[in-house]
Amino acid sequence: MHPASLHRDFAPRLIAWQQGHGRHDLPWQGTLDPYRIWLSEIMLQQTQVETVIPYYSRFLARFPDLATLAAAPEDSVMAHWAGLGYYSRARNLHAAAKLIAAEHNGRFPQQLDAILDLPGIGRSTAAAIAAFAFEQRGAILDGNVKRVLARVFGIDGWPGEKAVETRLWALAEVLLPESDIRAYTQGLMDLGATLCTRACPRCGACPFSDDCSARRQGRQGELPGARPKKSIPEKATAMLILLHGGEILLEKRPAPGIWGGLWSLPECPAAADPARAAASLGYRAETAGRCPARSHSFTHFRLHIQPWLLPVERPFVAEEPGRLWLALDDLDGAALPTPVRRILEAIRGA
Repeated sequence: MHPASLHRDFAPRLIAWQQGHGRHDLPWQGTLDPYRIWLSEIMLQQTQVETVIPYYSRFLARFPDLATLAAAPEDSVMAHWAGLGYYSRARNLHAAAKLIAAEHNGRFPQQLDAILDLPGIGRSTAAAIAAFAFEQRGAILDGNVKRVLARVFGIDGWPGEKAVETRLWALAEVLLPESDIRAYTQGLMDLGATLCTRACPRCGACPFSDDCSARRQGRQGELPGARPKKSIPEKATAMLILLHGGEILLEKRPAPGIWGGLWSLPECPAAADPARAAASLGYRAETAGRCPARSHSFTHFRLHIQPWLLPVERPFVAEEPGRLWLALDDLDGAALPTPVRRILEAIRGA
Protein backbone atom coordinates (compact mmCIF):
# COMPACT_ATOMS: atom_id res chain seq x y z
CA MET A 1 0.00 0.00 0.00
CA HIS A 2 1.19 3.51 -0.81
CA PRO A 3 2.29 5.42 2.34
CA ALA A 4 -0.42 8.05 1.84
CA SER A 5 -3.08 5.34 1.64
CA LEU A 6 -1.70 3.66 4.77
CA HIS A 7 -1.93 6.95 6.65
CA ARG A 8 -5.55 7.30 5.55
CA ASP A 9 -6.55 3.69 6.28
CA PHE A 10 -4.58 3.20 9.48
CA ALA A 11 -7.27 4.31 11.94
CA PRO A 12 -10.25 2.47 10.34
CA ARG A 13 -8.29 -0.78 10.12
CA LEU A 14 -7.04 -0.47 13.69
CA ILE A 15 -10.54 0.29 15.01
CA ALA A 16 -12.01 -2.71 13.19
CA TRP A 17 -9.26 -4.96 14.53
CA GLN A 18 -9.72 -3.72 18.10
CA GLN A 19 -13.46 -4.26 18.01
CA GLY A 20 -13.01 -7.83 16.83
CA HIS A 21 -9.72 -8.93 18.39
CA GLY A 22 -8.67 -6.40 21.02
CA ARG A 23 -8.92 -6.63 24.80
CA HIS A 24 -12.39 -6.02 26.23
CA ASP A 25 -12.32 -7.58 29.70
CA LEU A 26 -9.70 -5.60 31.62
CA PRO A 27 -10.95 -4.42 35.05
CA TRP A 28 -10.91 -0.73 34.06
CA GLN A 29 -12.79 -1.23 30.80
CA GLY A 30 -16.54 -0.83 30.54
CA THR A 31 -16.56 2.27 32.73
CA LEU A 32 -16.70 5.98 32.00
CA ASP A 33 -15.69 6.86 35.56
CA PRO A 34 -12.69 9.18 35.09
CA TYR A 35 -11.36 8.26 38.56
CA ARG A 36 -11.03 4.58 37.69
CA ILE A 37 -9.66 5.33 34.23
CA TRP A 38 -7.13 7.79 35.68
CA LEU A 39 -6.03 5.29 38.33
CA SER A 40 -5.50 2.57 35.73
CA GLU A 41 -3.51 4.85 33.43
CA ILE A 42 -1.20 5.94 36.26
CA MET A 43 -0.64 2.36 37.42
CA LEU A 44 0.04 1.22 33.85
CA GLN A 45 2.86 3.72 33.40
CA GLN A 46 6.00 1.56 32.99
CA THR A 47 4.17 -1.44 34.49
CA GLN A 48 2.62 -4.46 32.76
CA VAL A 49 -1.11 -5.19 32.87
CA GLU A 50 -0.66 -8.51 34.69
CA THR A 51 1.22 -6.78 37.50
CA VAL A 52 -1.25 -3.91 37.77
CA ILE A 53 -4.54 -5.87 37.99
CA PRO A 54 -4.26 -7.09 41.63
CA TYR A 55 -2.95 -3.70 42.81
CA TYR A 56 -5.76 -1.92 40.98
CA SER A 57 -8.39 -4.08 42.65
CA ARG A 58 -6.91 -3.69 46.16
CA PHE A 59 -6.48 0.07 45.72
CA LEU A 60 -10.11 0.52 44.66
CA ALA A 61 -11.33 -1.61 47.54
CA ARG A 62 -9.66 0.84 49.94
CA PHE A 63 -10.15 4.06 47.91
CA PRO A 64 -13.34 3.50 45.88
CA ASP A 65 -13.68 7.10 44.73
CA LEU A 66 -11.79 10.34 44.36
CA ALA A 67 -13.13 11.86 47.59
CA THR A 68 -11.94 8.86 49.63
CA LEU A 69 -8.48 9.08 48.12
CA ALA A 70 -8.25 12.83 48.66
CA ALA A 71 -9.18 12.46 52.35
CA ALA A 72 -6.85 9.50 53.02
CA PRO A 73 -3.58 9.84 54.94
CA GLU A 74 -0.44 9.51 52.84
CA ASP A 75 0.77 6.45 54.76
CA SER A 76 -2.38 4.56 53.79
CA VAL A 77 -1.99 5.48 50.13
CA MET A 78 1.66 4.45 50.09
CA ALA A 79 0.89 1.17 51.87
CA HIS A 80 -1.56 0.19 49.12
CA TRP A 81 0.99 1.14 46.45
CA ALA A 82 3.98 -0.59 48.10
CA GLY A 83 5.51 -3.17 45.77
CA LEU A 84 4.25 -1.57 42.55
CA GLY A 85 7.32 0.67 42.26
CA TYR A 86 7.86 4.17 40.86
CA TYR A 87 6.46 5.62 44.06
CA SER A 88 6.29 9.18 42.79
CA ARG A 89 3.20 7.98 40.90
CA ALA A 90 1.41 7.34 44.19
CA ARG A 91 2.46 10.66 45.69
CA ASN A 92 1.34 12.51 42.56
CA LEU A 93 -1.93 10.57 42.46
CA HIS A 94 -2.67 11.57 46.06
CA ALA A 95 -1.66 15.19 45.42
CA ALA A 96 -3.85 15.36 42.32
CA ALA A 97 -6.84 13.96 44.21
CA LYS A 98 -6.46 16.64 46.88
CA LEU A 99 -6.08 19.33 44.21
CA ILE A 100 -9.24 18.15 42.42
CA ALA A 101 -11.12 18.16 45.72
CA ALA A 102 -9.94 21.69 46.50
CA GLU A 103 -10.02 23.39 43.09
CA HIS A 104 -12.51 21.38 40.98
CA ASN A 105 -15.24 20.73 43.57
CA GLY A 106 -14.23 17.09 43.68
CA ARG A 107 -15.06 16.51 39.99
CA PHE A 108 -12.37 15.21 37.66
CA PRO A 109 -11.66 17.91 35.03
CA GLN A 110 -12.89 17.14 31.52
CA GLN A 111 -10.73 19.43 29.40
CA LEU A 112 -7.42 18.07 28.15
CA ASP A 113 -5.42 21.09 29.30
CA ALA A 114 -6.88 20.87 32.81
CA ILE A 115 -6.10 17.15 32.99
CA LEU A 116 -2.55 17.86 31.85
CA ASP A 117 -2.14 20.35 34.70
CA LEU A 118 -2.66 17.65 37.35
CA PRO A 119 0.45 16.28 39.11
CA GLY A 120 1.95 13.17 37.51
CA ILE A 121 0.06 13.42 34.22
CA GLY A 122 1.94 13.90 30.97
CA ARG A 123 0.75 14.46 27.43
CA SER A 124 0.09 10.83 26.54
CA THR A 125 -1.62 9.92 29.82
CA ALA A 126 -3.84 13.01 29.66
CA ALA A 127 -4.93 12.11 26.13
CA ALA A 128 -5.71 8.52 27.13
CA ILE A 129 -7.86 9.66 30.08
CA ALA A 130 -9.66 12.23 27.91
CA ALA A 131 -10.34 9.63 25.22
CA PHE A 132 -11.64 6.87 27.49
CA ALA A 133 -13.58 9.04 29.96
CA PHE A 134 -14.81 11.89 27.75
CA GLU A 135 -14.31 10.69 24.14
CA GLN A 136 -12.01 13.59 23.32
CA ARG A 137 -9.52 13.38 20.44
CA GLY A 138 -5.89 13.35 21.47
CA ALA A 139 -2.76 11.46 20.48
CA ILE A 140 -1.11 8.97 22.82
CA LEU A 141 2.51 7.87 22.59
CA ASP A 142 3.52 5.39 25.26
CA GLY A 143 6.18 2.72 24.78
CA ASN A 144 3.86 0.28 23.01
CA VAL A 145 2.59 2.93 20.62
CA LYS A 146 6.10 4.09 19.77
CA ARG A 147 7.00 0.51 18.85
CA VAL A 148 3.91 0.07 16.64
CA LEU A 149 4.42 3.32 14.75
CA ALA A 150 8.17 2.85 14.35
CA ARG A 151 7.68 -0.60 12.85
CA VAL A 152 4.64 0.02 10.66
CA PHE A 153 5.98 3.29 9.22
CA GLY A 154 9.69 2.45 9.30
CA ILE A 155 10.91 5.18 11.64
CA ASP A 156 14.56 4.69 12.56
CA GLY A 157 16.29 5.73 15.75
CA TRP A 158 15.79 5.40 19.48
CA PRO A 159 12.41 6.95 20.47
CA GLY A 160 14.09 8.53 23.49
CA GLU A 161 15.96 10.91 21.19
CA LYS A 162 14.17 14.23 20.86
CA ALA A 163 14.17 14.28 17.05
CA VAL A 164 12.75 10.74 16.82
CA GLU A 165 10.14 11.41 19.49
CA THR A 166 9.07 14.61 17.74
CA ARG A 167 8.60 12.72 14.51
CA LEU A 168 6.55 10.04 16.25
CA TRP A 169 4.33 12.63 17.94
CA ALA A 170 3.69 14.31 14.59
CA LEU A 171 2.74 10.96 13.06
CA ALA A 172 0.49 10.10 16.02
CA GLU A 173 -1.37 13.39 15.54
CA VAL A 174 -1.80 12.86 11.79
CA LEU A 175 -3.26 9.37 12.25
CA LEU A 176 -6.01 10.41 14.70
CA PRO A 177 -9.53 9.52 13.51
CA GLU A 178 -12.46 11.92 13.67
CA SER A 179 -14.60 9.39 15.57
CA ASP A 180 -14.33 6.13 17.56
CA ILE A 181 -11.43 7.59 19.54
CA ARG A 182 -11.95 5.14 22.42
CA ALA A 183 -11.62 2.05 20.19
CA TYR A 184 -8.71 3.63 18.32
CA THR A 185 -6.79 4.51 21.49
CA GLN A 186 -7.43 1.09 23.01
CA GLY A 187 -6.45 -0.52 19.71
CA LEU A 188 -3.03 1.16 19.73
CA MET A 189 -2.44 -0.11 23.27
CA ASP A 190 -3.72 -3.60 22.47
CA LEU A 191 -1.72 -3.98 19.27
CA GLY A 192 1.53 -3.12 21.00
CA ALA A 193 0.81 -5.24 24.07
CA THR A 194 -0.50 -8.40 22.38
CA LEU A 195 0.87 -8.60 18.82
CA CYS A 196 3.59 -6.03 18.13
CA THR A 197 5.60 -7.05 21.16
CA ARG A 198 9.24 -6.23 21.74
CA ALA A 199 10.34 -9.86 21.26
CA CYS A 200 8.66 -12.45 19.02
CA PRO A 201 5.98 -10.21 17.47
CA ARG A 202 2.98 -12.07 16.05
CA CYS A 203 3.14 -10.44 12.65
CA GLY A 204 0.82 -12.96 10.97
CA ALA A 205 -2.11 -11.82 13.11
CA CYS A 206 -1.45 -8.09 12.70
CA PRO A 207 -3.92 -6.03 10.63
CA PHE A 208 -0.95 -4.21 9.08
CA SER A 209 1.18 -7.28 8.31
CA ASP A 210 1.15 -6.70 4.54
CA ASP A 211 2.06 -3.01 4.82
CA CYS A 212 4.41 -2.95 7.81
CA SER A 213 7.77 -1.48 6.84
CA ALA A 214 9.64 -3.50 9.48
CA ARG A 215 8.10 -6.79 8.36
CA ARG A 216 8.71 -6.16 4.66
CA GLN A 217 12.37 -5.45 5.36
CA GLY A 218 12.81 -8.10 8.09
CA ARG A 219 13.69 -5.39 10.63
CA GLN A 220 11.27 -6.22 13.46
CA GLY A 221 14.24 -6.72 15.76
CA GLU A 222 15.82 -3.39 14.76
CA LEU A 223 12.78 -1.13 15.08
CA PRO A 224 12.34 0.85 17.15
CA GLY A 225 16.01 1.63 17.65
CA ALA A 226 17.59 0.52 20.92
CA ARG A 227 18.63 2.84 23.72
CA PRO A 228 22.37 3.59 23.48
CA LYS A 229 24.17 1.26 25.87
CA LYS A 230 25.78 2.66 28.97
CA SER A 231 26.94 1.07 32.18
CA ILE A 232 24.51 1.08 35.10
CA PRO A 233 26.01 2.62 38.25
CA GLU A 234 26.39 0.34 41.27
CA LYS A 235 25.68 1.72 44.74
CA ALA A 236 25.97 0.14 48.18
CA THR A 237 24.41 0.81 51.56
CA ALA A 238 24.01 -0.83 54.95
CA MET A 239 20.58 -1.11 56.58
CA LEU A 240 20.19 -1.31 60.34
CA ILE A 241 17.57 -3.65 61.76
CA LEU A 242 17.27 -2.23 65.27
CA LEU A 243 15.27 -4.89 67.13
CA HIS A 244 13.62 -4.65 70.52
CA GLY A 245 10.93 -6.95 71.88
CA GLY A 246 9.72 -8.07 68.46
CA GLU A 247 9.64 -4.50 67.10
CA ILE A 248 11.93 -2.79 64.60
CA LEU A 249 12.72 0.89 64.10
CA LEU A 250 11.65 2.48 60.81
CA GLU A 251 12.35 5.88 59.28
CA LYS A 252 10.16 7.63 56.76
CA ARG A 253 11.92 8.27 53.45
CA PRO A 254 11.88 11.87 52.26
CA ALA A 255 10.18 12.86 49.05
CA PRO A 256 11.32 13.24 46.39
CA GLY A 257 13.83 10.43 46.18
CA ILE A 258 13.79 6.65 45.98
CA TRP A 259 11.02 5.11 48.07
CA GLY A 260 9.87 8.63 48.99
CA GLY A 261 6.98 8.51 51.47
CA LEU A 262 7.61 4.87 52.43
CA TRP A 263 8.90 3.56 55.75
CA SER A 264 12.36 2.04 55.53
CA LEU A 265 15.22 0.89 57.72
CA PRO A 266 17.84 3.38 58.95
CA GLU A 267 20.88 3.40 56.67
CA CYS A 268 24.60 4.07 56.98
CA PRO A 269 27.54 3.81 54.57
CA ALA A 270 28.30 0.23 53.54
CA ALA A 271 31.76 0.33 55.19
CA ALA A 272 30.58 1.90 58.46
CA ASP A 273 30.54 0.12 61.82
CA PRO A 274 26.84 -0.77 62.31
CA ALA A 275 27.05 -0.58 66.11
CA ARG A 276 28.48 2.95 65.91
CA ALA A 277 25.81 3.88 63.38
CA ALA A 278 23.16 2.64 65.81
CA ALA A 279 24.77 4.67 68.60
CA SER A 280 24.57 7.80 66.45
CA LEU A 281 20.81 7.26 66.36
CA GLY A 282 20.72 6.99 70.16
CA TYR A 283 20.69 3.19 70.58
CA ARG A 284 23.29 0.90 72.10
CA ALA A 285 23.79 -2.52 70.52
CA GLU A 286 25.91 -5.21 72.17
CA THR A 287 26.09 -7.30 68.99
CA ALA A 288 25.66 -6.79 65.25
CA GLY A 289 24.72 -9.81 63.17
CA ARG A 290 25.37 -9.77 59.43
CA CYS A 291 22.29 -10.81 57.45
CA PRO A 292 22.30 -12.12 53.86
CA ALA A 293 23.05 -9.32 51.40
CA ARG A 294 20.46 -8.31 48.82
CA SER A 295 20.43 -6.31 45.60
CA HIS A 296 17.68 -4.25 44.03
CA SER A 297 17.59 -2.71 40.55
CA PHE A 298 16.17 0.73 39.86
CA THR A 299 15.78 2.39 36.47
CA HIS A 300 19.14 4.17 36.61
CA PHE A 301 21.25 2.19 39.11
CA ARG A 302 21.59 -1.03 41.07
CA LEU A 303 21.62 -0.93 44.87
CA HIS A 304 23.50 -3.50 46.97
CA ILE A 305 22.14 -3.77 50.52
CA GLN A 306 23.93 -5.24 53.53
CA PRO A 307 21.45 -5.64 56.41
CA TRP A 308 22.67 -5.81 60.03
CA LEU A 309 20.58 -7.15 62.89
CA LEU A 310 21.19 -5.22 66.11
CA PRO A 311 19.23 -6.01 69.31
CA VAL A 312 18.92 -2.72 71.21
CA GLU A 313 17.32 -1.20 74.28
CA ARG A 314 14.37 0.96 73.32
CA PRO A 315 14.31 4.33 75.11
CA PHE A 316 11.24 5.38 77.05
CA VAL A 317 11.16 8.87 75.46
CA ALA A 318 9.00 9.59 72.42
CA GLU A 319 10.63 8.99 69.04
CA GLU A 320 11.56 11.85 66.76
CA PRO A 321 9.09 12.75 63.99
CA GLY A 322 9.64 10.48 61.01
CA ARG A 323 10.51 7.44 63.14
CA LEU A 324 8.34 4.67 64.50
CA TRP A 325 8.61 1.22 66.07
CA LEU A 326 6.72 -1.46 64.16
CA ALA A 327 5.96 -4.96 65.37
CA LEU A 328 7.27 -7.62 63.01
CA ASP A 329 3.78 -9.15 63.15
CA ASP A 330 2.37 -5.95 61.60
CA LEU A 331 4.51 -5.92 58.44
CA ASP A 332 1.66 -6.81 56.10
CA GLY A 333 -0.14 -3.48 56.41
CA ALA A 334 2.95 -1.24 56.40
CA ALA A 335 4.10 0.97 53.52
CA LEU A 336 7.50 -0.65 52.99
CA PRO A 337 9.76 -0.86 49.92
CA THR A 338 9.85 -4.36 48.47
CA PRO A 339 13.49 -5.18 49.39
CA VAL A 340 12.98 -3.90 52.96
CA ARG A 341 9.84 -6.01 53.30
CA ARG A 342 11.76 -9.10 52.15
CA ILE A 343 14.58 -8.42 54.60
CA LEU A 344 12.13 -8.11 57.50
CA GLU A 345 10.06 -11.10 56.44
CA ALA A 346 13.24 -13.17 56.54
CA ILE A 347 13.93 -11.91 60.10
CA ARG A 348 10.34 -12.64 61.13
CA GLY A 349 10.52 -16.14 59.71
CA ALA A 350 13.90 -16.97 61.22
